[in-house]
Amino acid sequence: MTLTHLTRRGFAGLALAAALGTLTPALAQDGEPVLIGVSGPLTGPQAQYGELWKQGFDLALEKINAEGGINGRPLAYQFEDSQNDPRQTVAIAQKFISDPNIVVEVGDFSSTASMAASPLYQRGGLVQFGFTNSHPDFTKTGDYMWSSSISQSQEQELLAEYAVGKLGLKKIGVLHLNTDWGTTAKNIFIEEAGERGAEVVAAEGYLPDEKDFRATLTRVKAANPDGLMLESYYSDGALIVRQIRELGIDLPIVATGSVYSPDFLNLAGDAAEGVHTAAYFTPVSPRPEVQTFIKDFAEQYGQEPNNFNAMAFDTINILAEVMRRYGSTREEIKAGLGEIADLPSVLFPEVSFDPETRRVMGLEATDLIVKDGTFQLYE
Repeated sequence: MTLTHLTRRGFAGLALAAALGTLTPALAQDGEPVLIGVSGPLTGPQAQYGELWKQGFDLALEKINAEGGINGRPLAYQFEDSQNDPRQTVAIAQKFISDPNIVVEVGDFSSTASMAASPLYQRGGLVQFGFTNSHPDFTKTGDYMWSSSISQSQEQELLAEYAVGKLGLKKIGVLHLNTDWGTTAKNIFIEEAGERGAEVVAAEGYLPDEKDFRATLTRVKAANPDGLMLESYYSDGALIVRQIRELGIDLPIVATGSVYSPDFLNLAGDAAEGVHTAAYFTPVSPRPEVQTFIKDFAEQYGQEPNNFNAMAFDTINILAEVMRRYGSTREEIKAGLGEIADLPSVLFPEVSFDPETRRVMGLEATDLIVKDGTFQLYE
């Protein structure tokens, strides 16, 4: 468990927390902190994503608390390591629900891990805010489930239009993570591509910890596709594109927005050239919210932010603004999410939530291609 208060002075237990290295410095506030519970991976196969979250969280909190926190109280988070395991998310949910200091929950990483705990949050009256939960059913458990993540239905429709409508692909081979997320994404893509007159001639799943894709790629190649679709995260996606090029497969590659990361470029190297994707966060956006975030992130961490950093940063800022405007009790946060509107963020020009789906509205994706070792606008 990591408790991050982001203060220089102030609360009970501060000295102990500082000794444990769990505090990130920021301007002090008075009073007990407003506490967000975070369920996510800090160890296990997806641990890197939890670390990316923390970078975005901490950058947001530093500014929020420097500007007065939540009506004079500091904002903080308590991070419980779930290892992205549904069994752990259930235990964490029970802990958060029974702790009156936790006013809202954030996470988990995958929809599968999050949805295992959703019924508990619904019964316990605690908002579960899933900012990386793209499964279409995530928010269907009840009115305490909210999400700023693009649903797979929305993303796969855009990617099918990119692959078929813009690149002209007609016979597509799909490689997908053999998880609930990856399988759902694959199924939606097949349907959307079919509606546009294309055919998925091969669909192959792979395990999250798989490293050798050559046999899988050989089977996909035998189906004679004219392009490939990757339902992957950036780390496995990078390995796949390297092996695609090593096998001499010279086909257009489209991938989900999850590959939009400097780490994908570093891991894939030259093999990333020509890979297509669509992203909601991109440094080429001229909006001041985006450019300020990129500048502040680079100054804090010495590198360019990726999509997961941006999603985490937005999440804290959205919840902070809801608390400032509508209150910081559990019920006030739930009601406030339904009221918030016209809030600019890094990913979205204006944040508001659909009252029925409880997902963010106002989506604007940017078509990208890797060129000369960077993500660039695709025209």
